[in-house]
Amino acid sequence: MKFRLDHVVVAVADLGGAIAGYGALGFTVQPGGRHPGRTSENALVVFDDGAYLELIAWPQPGPAERWYNVLAKHGEGLMDFALIPEDVPRAIGEAKARGLALNGPVEGGRVRPDGARLEWRTGRQATFDLPFLCGDLTPRELRVPEGDIRRHGNGAQGIATVTSAVFDIDASVHRYRALLGEGTRVADPVVLPGLGVRVATIELGSAAIVLASPSGLPAMQAPPFANELARRLERRGEGPCALAIRSADGTRRFLDLALSHGAPIEIGP
Repeated sequence: MKFRLDHVVVAVADLGGAIAGYGALGFTVQPGGRHPGRTSENALVVFDDGAYLELIAWPQPGPAERWYNVLAKHGEGLMDFALIPEDVPRAIGEAKARGLALNGPVEGGRVRPDGARLEWRTGRQATFDLPFLCGDLTPRELRVPEGDIRRHGNGAQGIATVTSAVFDIDASVHRYRALLGEGTRVADPVVLPGLGVRVATIELGSAAIVLASPSGLPAMQAPPFANELARRLERRGEGPCALAIRSADGTRRFLDLALSHGAPIEIGP
């Protein structure tokens, strides 16, 4: 079965402030709407490749939701990400048959500001080194707008890489293989010399997932990058920790963390 990157979740304290911040960074941002049965609302940054950033906030507390609780405890930033398979129920069934624990399918939806209602199914991960699965019941263009909304002043064209922090990269690689099956190549982990981390890459068409884990050296012996990754895992747990976004303008730069609301984003060719 084929999978591709669907979206990356950025949890924010104030949606209006996040819309303004991402707009100042040169992104076109569109209000997404509210989630019936939940206390959250969102806005979208949609790219030419069909992937998008979901900026999500909770005008009222949502203590039943993991994303809300991580935001309340640890602050804004990258929270989760989703893949879209050809068929969500089938993908869940096949992953379970390979020994992976997944919850679902669970139906969800959103009401856009124009009143349009859209629906989807998800498969939820038990461990957050993995993405969740998301597939549409209503036409995808209702959830992921097309047209000029995908044009950005900073030249952004799509998500190139999602880097995800994981505790045990060997266990994570095993889980990714169970999730994705034989149709997707999941590379064996390798050590990055001088950084004290092990990484493994999963290719998903125009995007890639990079898993990163400290190599296990004691803190006094580990390079600064490995120690920072370990601190990130201790604070926020497993999950996406950095994004690379393709841009047409030929300039590579890191975006202001205050304007991106804690999401480490590099944009460039």
